Amino acid sequence: MKKKWYLIIAVAILLVIQFIRIDKTNPPVNLAKDFISITNAPPEIAKIIKTSCYDCHSNESVYPWYSNIAPVSWYLKNHINEARGRVNFSEWADYPANKITRKLEACSEDVEEGEMPLSSYTLIHSAASLNKDQIKLLSEWFKKESEKVVK
Repeated sequence: MKKKWYLIIAVAILLVIQFIRIDKTNPPVNLAKDFISITNAPPEIAKIIKTSCYDCHSNESVYPWYSNIAPVSWYLKNHINEARGRVNFSEWADYPANKITRKLEACSEDVEEGEMPLSSYTLIHSAASLNKDQIKLLSEWFKKESEKVVK
């Protein structure tokens, strides 16, 4: 009998939390501040970055169907907020040169070491997965871009 009540309470809680919605509004995108525009990234690089990075690390997040289900939606929103806090490609022009260098070096390392894109993301978004050639290409390009930054 107790198990039945626990189940009823759990279902009731799951139903009630569905009314606690996340804000899916993206901040406006200004192309003059955008990473790909500023760096004039080659089309192949731009495509990889847009596909594998921008969904979390820009103001162009696309919220999938499961972003409507709490508590998954809360995790997703928190993840996007944290990702934008680390690097936001939509606000690239706002970073000082020394920060840009560090962020580019971190991007290179994270891609090279397989830390980005996150495996939890690529599990659901297989198009964001990087093959060995893309990893090498992207990592080297980030390194080259970091060397171009005037400090």
